[in-house]
Amino acid sequence: MMEFAHREDAIYFVDPPYTAGGKQAGKRLYKHHQIDHEFLFSICGSLTGEFLMTYDESDEVKEMARKHGFQVRCIPMKNTHHTTMRELVIGRNMAWL
Repeated sequence: MMEFAHREDAIYFVDPPYTAGGKQAGKRLYKHHQIDHEFLFSICGSLTGEFLMTYDESDEVKEMARKHGFQVRCIPMKNTHHTTMRELVIGRNMAWL
């Protein structure tokens, strides 16, 4: 596993390309869209500080979050066409939301 600087007083915001579960938006929008989503969840699990991660709503993402013991909340958001969609917010403790 890669080494990352860990700070207990840090809060990390993670907003990866939405390509998990076969989603296409990340492929259209980002040049570097190919990521290992499972590895990203593992990295977040190893952080000593808090983190907040956003993802598109998919069963695959929810399962990865559950597997790593993270909490998930669904929130409404609007896309560029002003259509209301649901997005996931993931972290260790989502009681504040």
